Formats: sequence, C-alpha cells, structure tokens
Amino acid sequence: METGPMIKLSHIFGGYEGKTVLHDVNLEIGSHDFLGIIGPNGGGKTTLVKLMLGLLKPMSGDIEFLHHGRKTDELCIGYLPQYSSIDRKFPISVYDVILSGLNRQKSLFRPFTPEQHGLVRQTIARMGLEGMEQRAIGELSGGQMQRALLGRALVSNPQAVILDEPNTYIDKRFETKLYSLLEEINGECAVILVSHDISTVLTHAKNIAYVNGTLRYHSGTDISDGWMKEFLY
Repeated sequence: METGPMIKLSHIFGGYEGKTVLHDVNLEIGSHDFLGIIGPNGGGKTTLVKLMLGLLKPMSGDIEFLHHGRKTDELCIGYLPQYSSIDRKFPISVYDVILSGLNRQKSLFRPFTPEQHGLVRQTIARMGLEGMEQRAIGELSGGQMQRALLGRALVSNPQAVILDEPNTYIDKRFETKLYSLLEEINGECAVILVSHDISTVLTHAKNIAYVNGTLRYHSGTDISDGWMKEFLY
C-alpha cells in the first residue's frame, strides 16, 4: 500500500479574473487520507477543488502530485460535482454517464475495449443501479443521479476522489450506504469530501481543512471548542 503525501500544495494563491480567493495555502493529502474540507460559501472551497483537479492554474505557488514518493505530471482523480453543475436535460443514459469516466483512458479513434465495458458493469453493480443502465439521467431521483455520478468518478479506479457537497442532493435512503461506500473506497484511494455539514465531516473524515480565504489544517477530527470558535464562527 502506498504511503506518504500524494498531493502537495505549497504557498498557493488562487482565484479568478485577477481576484485572489485563496491566500498562501499549504496542504498535504496522503494516499489514503479522508480529508474533510469545510468553510463558508465564497471562502474558496470550490477554488481549492478546481486547483487540485487542474481546472484552474494557481496565480503563484506550487502543486505537486506524487506516486510512490516520486513526482508525476498528474494523478487519476475522480470527481463528483455539485448538483447545480449537472444538466439533467442532457440526453445521456446511466450506462453512458459511467462509461464517460473512462474517456481519458480511451484511445482517441478507437472504441472502448471489452475490459472497459466490464469495468462499467462492475461499477453499475457496485452502485446498485442494475436495471437502470439505459434510463436517461433526467428520469433519475437525486439519489440515483448521485450514484451514477459517483460511479463515473470511480470507474477509472482513481488514486483520489473528490466529492463536492454531495449532501445537497442526497437521497436519504442512500445516505448511510454512501458513507459506508466511501469508507470502503478509502481503502483503495484518498477521499476528499467538501461539505458545509460539519457533523457529517467530523463523523467520517480523518483530517479537517477549514477554508476561508486561507486554509487552516487540523490533524484528526477531535476538534476543541477553542478551534471551533476561532475558525468556524
């Protein structure tokens, strides 16, 4: 099992259109970490996620990816986006949503391999979506949609998976299953959970990052009242 840091952010400044949102952020995420990211709306949580995904370049500072202690250009990172970013009217089936998680591994002018289709079927079973393969995403409940998108994030066997506010559209019947699944997944890869639900984060995460312009890191989840009062209120 790989140990040690996998993602390292050093003195990162980041933002949009010349506006700095994050100031001097330093963070290390281990290969089997379960990091909970909390903080107020507009504090920079989504900016931090986009920096780690490579969707946004830092204004200054360094982002390093490591595999078995050696620098690498990129990691395979699965991503479960916020519900507001999903177009439910887009005509795509559950099967094709999950299959799209393998796009980066497919040769440009060649079809998906039988092995890749096998991975999709395994993932559909793992997400409890058997029988819904050809259903359009617009026909799904919130929980079913979440399972399909989580399947897309996991089908490539990523080294890390990022979930951005999954509770905003969670099916309560699936909530216990989701976090049980995340604990299982954490045995295979790092999990980064962005949430405004502090109690959920404290229950499931191993370490905490509080983001509000800057980043305050807390090893473990045994947070004192003083820490809570200083940074959360």
